Amino acid sequence: MSTKTRVGVEVRNGNFEKALSIFKKKVRRSGILQEYKENQEFKKPSTVKREAKRKKEYNLRKNES
Repeated sequence: MSTKTRVGVEVRNGNFEKALSIFKKKVRRSGILQEYKENQEFKKPSTVKREAKRKKEYNLRKNES
């Protein structure tokens, strides 16, 4: 799962802080950093399935209450 998403922001009126906050929001929503962190080390397919199952069960329990 490799994404080649480009994220960019234009700085208007020299307002760098606002542009930076918009950039951070776009990066967070695109999932680029999350994908990078997940691909830092190899995980066995069985481990990936187990983690997905745990996450699914956790979300189901959380949504019940």
